[in-house]
Amino acid sequence: MVHPFTNPIGVVVDCFGVGVREGLKKAKAIGADGVQIWAVSGEMDPGNLSAGGRKEWRSTIAGLGLEISALCGDLGGHGFQDHRENPLKIEKSKRILELAMDLGCSTVTTHIGIIPADPADPVYRTMQEACAELGEYAAAMQGYFAVETGPETAAHLKSFLDSLGTKGLAVNFDPANMVMVTGDDPVQGVRLLRDYIVHTHVKDGIRYQDVDPRAVYGALGYQPMDHQHMAELVRSGAWFRELPLGEGGVDFDAYFAALQEIGYKGYLTIEREVGDQPEEDIRKAVSFIRKYKSGDQ
Repeated sequence: MVHPFTNPIGVVVDCFGVGVREGLKKAKAIGADGVQIWAVSGEMDPGNLSAGGRKEWRSTIAGLGLEISALCGDLGGHGFQDHRENPLKIEKSKRILELAMDLGCSTVTTHIGIIPADPADPVYRTMQEACAELGEYAAAMQGYFAVETGPETAAHLKSFLDSLGTKGLAVNFDPANMVMVTGDDPVQGVRLLRDYIVHTHVKDGIRYQDVDPRAVYGALGYQPMDHQHMAELVRSGAWFRELPLGEGGVDFDAYFAALQEIGYKGYLTIEREVGDQPEEDIRKAVSFIRKYKSGDQ
């Protein structure tokens, strides 16, 4: 049973597709409490923001009655799988975390690449080293780099996180990614990852057939792409499809109940990556979550 909850509602502001400033206004208009903002390039790239610029953004966001739930620091490519690329990616990630702190936020979400199944794989060790460094850096600042769920099962992700020895490397829990890609159970995933979850996405989707996560995330840029048709399959929805809340395979009664069970009090941040009417879908998603907040579900 899901009891009424008080978790704040967030929105990935870039999903509106109108730029950050206009997106902030739209987030406020539909009743969000906070926003997640992409901060890798463009106007929110930490390299493009002076101390004064950061203060201005913080004032603007606060003036709208919003706060930042997290920054998105996903650098794409191979995640942290390539030891040759990692020094630059690690430094960029650190700068994004510093920006988050300057904006009054302690969490940066990211994809780290697919974790190899075998801990003896050299890529596994490469990812461990990079993630441990980032986790320790974040912990020293009382912040988090939060790995988004999706490319692997919750159990495998937990095993990897446990090996790092730092809680600065945490989890951004996305139930739809699990449903669509690995077929993992988000409810059991919440319970397994309970000690690491610092941010969540509210997203829905359906899985049509089994798929190798390496193919999915390869098509999206997290692994070398083996065949061009992989990207076309992802776009076509042959494997899975993201859907408006309540229309896919995520059991939100059970998912929200699991979050309550572990005592999660953080953001429920709406992410809508596809669709012809993202603003309308996001507005409906806010109403969908509010039913749980009021106990009317």
